[in-house]
Amino acid sequence: MLKSHGRYPYSPINARPDFSWPGGKRLAVYAAINVEVFPYGEGMGPELNPKQPEPDIPNFTWRDWGNRVGIWRLLELFDEFKLPAAALMNSEVYEHCPQIADALRARGDELIGHGRTNAERQAGMSEAQEKALIEQVRDVFVKQEGRAPAGWMGPWVNETWVTPDLLAEAGYSYVMDWAHDDQPVWLATRSGKKLLAIPYARPTNDLPVMHGGKTPPALWADMMIDQFDEMLRLSEKRPLIYNFSLHPFLSGHPFRMVHLRRVVAHIAARMEKVWWTTPGAIAAHCAQLPPEVIA
Repeated sequence: MLKSHGRYPYSPINARPDFSWPGGKRLAVYAAINVEVFPYGEGMGPELNPKQPEPDIPNFTWRDWGNRVGIWRLLELFDEFKLPAAALMNSEVYEHCPQIADALRARGDELIGHGRTNAERQAGMSEAQEKALIEQVRDVFVKQEGRAPAGWMGPWVNETWVTPDLLAEAGYSYVMDWAHDDQPVWLATRSGKKLLAIPYARPTNDLPVMHGGKTPPALWADMMIDQFDEMLRLSEKRPLIYNFSLHPFLSGHPFRMVHLRRVVAHIAARMEKVWWTTPGAIAAHCAQLPPEVIA
């Protein structure tokens, strides 16, 4: 027998109970903007330039450009189309660039726990260290927003063996690290509290596709539109989730923005067919459904 995580059983998508999103919609769409900060001269971080000895100025300033410039262009784009977003936000954003949190709050966007900084990850942490990290992030959000974040995505989409258990015990209701389905899935935890796994697509994520895969922005936009059109067709049979995964230090550059705008406009022109939403709203909707409906 293969080793199992024990979080969910196998369930073929074509053999599940049917349900719909609010308003009878069949395709849920959300935009996830990764809002990340990095310490100067230490820790992990995505590399645009070949890695140099610290302080690695080209790579640090590339990431910092995302918070000084790129994020504001993305928010202006979603303002233009009057669409909400979800921010996967490091808690250190409150300390180092609080104006971003202020703008997201003013827009009514959902703020999702995304660790302290993306210069670290949970792998290699002891359970006590990880528990402290998860709870510290929650407590910073409570202090700043007056409420805890409903959801979590680990820095670098990274977990330990007990991450879902710790998240459920800390009061989180959903996690976005697990990429095993196109529908939400309940994860079992040791406390008995269920944790919802909400799809966060990797094959269309701007960072692995345009940066890691060196895909030209125009082709990435074509991929995003093809993904949307086909998922919209497939959702006639069963409800699905489509998402944007955006990094300001990447997608905020004008030569990429022009193609991102094309994707957003394509979907906005078909809004009567989709539920443009946030992960928190998806989790709240699923919590109201009979438990046997969600795989």
